[in-house]
Amino acid sequence: MAAATTTTGLETPEPMPSYAQMLQRSWASVLAAARGCGDCGWGLALRGLAEHAHLAAPELLLAALCALGWTALRSVATARLFRPLAKRCHLQPRDAARLPESAWKLLFYLGCWSYCAYLLLGAHYPFFHDPPSVFHDWRSGMAVPWDIATAYLLQGSFYCHSIYATVYMDTWRKDSVVMLVHHVVTLLLIASSYAFRYHNVGLLVFFLHDVSDVQLEFTKLNIYFKARGGAYHRLHGLVANLGCLSFCFCWFWFRLYWFPLKVLYVTCHSSLRSVPDIPYYFFFNTLLLLLTVMNIYWFLYIVAFVAKVLTGQMRELEDLREYDTLEAQPAEPCKAEKPLRNGLVKDKLF
Repeated sequence: MAAATTTTGLETPEPMPSYAQMLQRSWASVLAAARGCGDCGWGLALRGLAEHAHLAAPELLLAALCALGWTALRSVATARLFRPLAKRCHLQPRDAARLPESAWKLLFYLGCWSYCAYLLLGAHYPFFHDPPSVFHDWRSGMAVPWDIATAYLLQGSFYCHSIYATVYMDTWRKDSVVMLVHHVVTLLLIASSYAFRYHNVGLLVFFLHDVSDVQLEFTKLNIYFKARGGAYHRLHGLVANLGCLSFCFCWFWFRLYWFPLKVLYVTCHSSLRSVPDIPYYFFFNTLLLLLTVMNIYWFLYIVAFVAKVLTGQMRELEDLREYDTLEAQPAEPCKAEKPLRNGLVKDKLF
């Protein structure tokens, strides 16, 4: 493999490209890499795994144990904290059933995003302001800094837990199948980027994605609380409306504007400039492009939501991914009916 080009922190950061430049340069780099790949295939893939993948069994075991820990912690928090809170606040039954999921996700995403924001904006990592630097001085098998490794452990174990939680703990929604695919793709990206030491890119991806999840869950909680006790609470209603606007803006800005310019451009174009024979180039970029497609898919829900609000078809904020409760539940439950989880029958689409 060709040696990586070494750079110094004194270099001027490369200006962020425009969308047109990103598409043009990235497409040209991908085509050039495809034409220059004379030995692409399973043989090269297996050699790449043997030479460049570094993921020890104890690290996998630790991630699996943490995933079990997340599941146990969520179960305890739901039983001892979230459900009693919903009961104490006199939430509507449907909202009380949904509160545990949103509260759990808000706590996790807020904590992880704050930690990643500290690393990128408050520590010594320049990756947000200078994305091409994620591949500067890259070496196969290089040591992963402990603070970035911690972020990887938190995120990797959480998405292991999330695959199980989506099926057995979360509300089943219209996009739950896509959500499962998202979790699998994300877990593949986390594990493989750590193994191939693309952890600097991963830190940037965590930061750009988690912020919208924080706002989504915070907004949903305020929607649940605004009608508690049979009365309308204006403060929660106002916060929910502002949170909805902020969520829509941040989803577009972070996932559809910054993510392609700061991540896809770097992985498709800048990576080949720093490491000409970078391993698993097409594999990682395919997964990142798939992640982009899913971001666009969910953005269509946001566009549909905004359209319904502007045309007066929706008076109250609601998640368009949710099934209607009357549609989801049978009219006359029988003794053999499976228990509901978060207000909906889990095997609705199976």
